[in-house]
Amino acid sequence: MKNTIAVFLVCISLNLLAAEKKQLPIEIQNNVVGAPITLGIPFPMGELHYVDNIRLLNSKGEEIPCQTTEVTTWAPINDSIKWVWVFFFSDEASKYTLEYGDEVFPMSPKERIVSINNMRPGGGIDVNTGPLSFTIDKRGNGFLDKVSMDFNDDGTFDESEVIASSPEEHRGTFLDILDDAGIDTSKAMINEVFREKGSGPMHAIFRIEGTYVYERKDNNISPFTIRIHAYAGKTYVKVLHTMTYTGIPDKHKIQEGEHANIATQNKKILSEDTSDDPGWTQPNDQIAACGLQLKYHLDQTATVTMPMFRGNWYDENTDQKLETVNVSAEDKVSLLQTGPGRNRGIKGLRSLFRGETNSGSGESAAAAVDENDKFEATILNGSAVLSKAQKAKGWINISDKNRGIGIGIKNFLEEYPKGLEVDPKTNAILGNIWPLENGPMSFARKNTEPDGQMLANFAQGITKTTEFLYYFHDGEATTEVDKKMDYVLKSPVAHVSPAWYTNAKVYGNIAPFSTKYPEFENALQYKYEWYLFNQKRQPWYGIFDYGDGKSYYVRDQWFQWTNNEPTVDFMLWTNFMRTGDAKYYYMAQAMSRHTMDVDNIHWPKKRSYLGQINDAIDFWDYEEEKESTPYLGIGRRHAGEHWYALLSAHVWIQGWIASYYLTGDQRALEIAKMTGDTYIKRIWGDHDLRGRRLYLSVLNLVELYDATKLERYRKELDERVNLMLTLQQEQGGNLLLDRYGYSQTYAVQGLYKYYQITGKKEIRKALLEHARWVRNVPPLNHEMESYLATIYPLLLGYEFSCQKSFLEEALARAEVLKVSELTKDINDFDNEKELSEALLKVSNLPKSAGMFTNWEINQGLRVFGWTHAYNIPYLIYWLEHADENHK
Repeated sequence: MKNTIAVFLVCISLNLLAAEKKQLPIEIQNNVVGAPITLGIPFPMGELHYVDNIRLLNSKGEEIPCQTTEVTTWAPINDSIKWVWVFFFSDEASKYTLEYGDEVFPMSPKERIVSINNMRPGGGIDVNTGPLSFTIDKRGNGFLDKVSMDFNDDGTFDESEVIASSPEEHRGTFLDILDDAGIDTSKAMINEVFREKGSGPMHAIFRIEGTYVYERKDNNISPFTIRIHAYAGKTYVKVLHTMTYTGIPDKHKIQEGEHANIATQNKKILSEDTSDDPGWTQPNDQIAACGLQLKYHLDQTATVTMPMFRGNWYDENTDQKLETVNVSAEDKVSLLQTGPGRNRGIKGLRSLFRGETNSGSGESAAAAVDENDKFEATILNGSAVLSKAQKAKGWINISDKNRGIGIGIKNFLEEYPKGLEVDPKTNAILGNIWPLENGPMSFARKNTEPDGQMLANFAQGITKTTEFLYYFHDGEATTEVDKKMDYVLKSPVAHVSPAWYTNAKVYGNIAPFSTKYPEFENALQYKYEWYLFNQKRQPWYGIFDYGDGKSYYVRDQWFQWTNNEPTVDFMLWTNFMRTGDAKYYYMAQAMSRHTMDVDNIHWPKKRSYLGQINDAIDFWDYEEEKESTPYLGIGRRHAGEHWYALLSAHVWIQGWIASYYLTGDQRALEIAKMTGDTYIKRIWGDHDLRGRRLYLSVLNLVELYDATKLERYRKELDERVNLMLTLQQEQGGNLLLDRYGYSQTYAVQGLYKYYQITGKKEIRKALLEHARWVRNVPPLNHEMESYLATIYPLLLGYEFSCQKSFLEEALARAEVLKVSELTKDINDFDNEKELSEALLKVSNLPKSAGMFTNWEINQGLRVFGWTHAYNIPYLIYWLEHADENHK
């Protein structure tokens, strides 16, 4: 009898253990065998408690090694895990299975990265991936100081196995400045190296903080960051280089004071009436050249190979032709990618409405890029042109009979100008972020027309991050080199099912894409396709432009860079999660990287004190450093150029945090924290704590706190939320001032997430009270922008109260959002004008009483955020789950 009971209990236990093992399918789009994959996965509250209880199976059901990182949790309301990063190397299949549960234990990786990080004044880092070793010296030359490969597989590295080293004179990386005195060549100094979150035995990330210094005292020092991703058992590294422009952009007469739009005082306010100053359009400090370089250790009888695409620059699926050049003793081998002039003197909407139709005030189909001669990829041997095409793939490889080095740059065309170069005189191989041969990059204004109510230039403090792949090999065939380059140049995109992303509810009650409600889905998907159509055909490309798009389409012309308002990158990340389509991943990633780099102020910035120096004087030296600009971390306003205008409350970090979660982009959280720290300073006094500045700060801070769990952000967030609730009672139950009706998205999404992670009943009550207000007193201060923005708060009213009147009112307001089906696929239209006319025919949106309708279907993504993007996914959810809300 005892034995029978024992067997029975064992069987029950085994069944319970088996039941605890849950499986989650993963799919990779654009898979390349062996690619390093980092996948961010959300988990519903209470579903997973330890990242150690995860393992990965391939398409055959066999376990493969993976590395997991806990990114954030559901705290403070629950201690379960909210987001996880899963890292692995793909195989030939595109489908995998994540298995998790309390009784799931992963295998240990056979190959491990070993690294030493010694940041003494004379120290450095030493990294060993197994077959590859590299060092970065604190007193070295600014990049990889020595790279070795274990060619004889004996587990050690001797001098004969060195394949690359740094150039001399601190020129491993460079940012050279040109002004009236000529080019001032930089020297790179390493300050610190840190291991980033997400590092482990299979994948390690090293953040290198350095400074460019110059000979002439009139040129400001410039910080740079290099993130190096190393992989166990691999001989390639991914490198992300971030430069910062710290120059004086033009020669206008500097006034004392601040612009009224961003004033931190009222004693010295600048005049905006300085259009007669010619200095605005005269460049001062320009970027002469920027890049990374290594000295290769190969035989003299080396060859250089690089692929060029046949056909037009805008064709996606063209064949590539491999070009080969024998390296001589004298002549450089260069690959250059150029494009159209990045600024053609564009004026603003105001010029158009004043009737200045022939003043170059916009980008029209007639003024579109000349496809035959504006984009050009050129291969040169010395000064001799060997080959030309419109588009290069973006990698170059130099090999002798036994060894080789390949370098690829992501978005080689889209972020032009770019260049790759081999110089046999110095044995240098260069990855040029801004090639010297392209001529200097000027940040001077193209005209003196006020933009965003300002005549200004805020180019100082712009950054740009460029992604490289460095592949060190034993003379592999170029087909293998090409595959490795696709790890970065055409990076595979892994994802779980759209239903998993939405059911995790990390962003509330969102429905995955479906065909059940085609007229609502058309309103979303056609708009994103319209944006992509224009991005490719205008094209919205260039080193400081790519990722962004224009806001307004008027009289067949596009105006004003969007600069992420209102959190456009998050719209795209949401659509990626809802659809699982990789094209939205690429769009979102490009927009997030653009806006965190270009659409933000990053300098002057005082360093953080770490105490890594033993001598006490280090702190007092730090104390004497100049303080950061008060505008550190604030965003740029939509304008004709990215650096023409600033405005308080014009920065959105929600998409950056989503990028951090979904892709493991550590820089995204770094810049989000910079913005969060600016909120704590409250540089605008009570102006910072009123109106849309207050609402947007709550949305930003709740995302930042949720990602970091840092008390300084929680304290600031709590105070601002309490202020919102206090002001609500003075506004009749309305969370918003009437002036800012379109800001429903900020106030309500921010408070809902705060409620989600804290469970505070007073937040639920405030949201329900607000839903009643907008149901009974709909805002029309910005016409449809404000009116349609109320759909989401009405849905929350329905969620909390189960009263059908909220859902019925939301549906009634959403009726105008419905879009009929186009007669043909969007990509089958010949041009923007034809597609615009077709879209307007299937749209039901009302016209504005003003000069033009900025919420129409043929406009950009700016107003679309308030009217569509943050309403429809939630509306579809409740259309599908309305019955459940009444059970």
